[in-house]
Amino acid sequence: MKVLRKIIEIDEDRCNGCGQCILACAEGSLEIRDGKATVISDKYCDGLGACIGDCPMDALQIIEREAEEFDVEAVEEHLAKRPGPVMIEESPLSHWPIQIRLIPPNAPFLKGADLLVVADCVPPAFPQFHTELLEGKVMMLGCPKFDDAESYVEKFTEIFRGSEIASITAVVMEVPCCSGLPMIIRKALNASGKQIPMERVVIGTKGRILHRAQSS
Repeated sequence: MKVLRKIIEIDEDRCNGCGQCILACAEGSLEIRDGKATVISDKYCDGLGACIGDCPMDALQIIEREAEEFDVEAVEEHLAKRPGPVMIEESPLSHWPIQIRLIPPNAPFLKGADLLVVADCVPPAFPQFHTELLEGKVMMLGCPKFDDAESYVEKFTEIFRGSEIASITAVVMEVPCCSGLPMIIRKALNASGKQIPMERVVIGTKGRILHRAQSS
């Protein structure tokens, strides 16, 4: 039975699919479909809006419309069917070393790799680093503030020229000192003459993904 009540509305044009609202919804009423957050069923949404404050894109709001009544028993059944948290028994790290300055430009594990270039503050700040970012990637770790930026540009240029890199994901913290890492990569791409798709991911200081998008 439908009643007039408060419920979440999601602006798909604003939503970037980061999933932060899903983590904040205790009733499990949200999921990502086709890269956008969506309400699974009106009866799972209590309309209190606990997810709103966790949206970095301001894509959620409370509206009033006709919807199925909130069903506590249905929520309990729904949550009982959801899989539990994934326990990591070992790291998906595929190679060693991982520091940018220590990795040889001709290292075999770089050939055809999906490259994950990470500011070294990210792994301790982002609890889901291993499951959401590292899996299936070749990681290169460093600090764009304290390490030698020009040597980084030279090394990445050599890697891009010789290793047929498939993709690049640059992951940085929201703090200003991290902003140099994507710039280093772009300089190296320009110097190498290669066009490699690159995604930029920004992690907040509270350990959440604030933004992720293809970087030009």
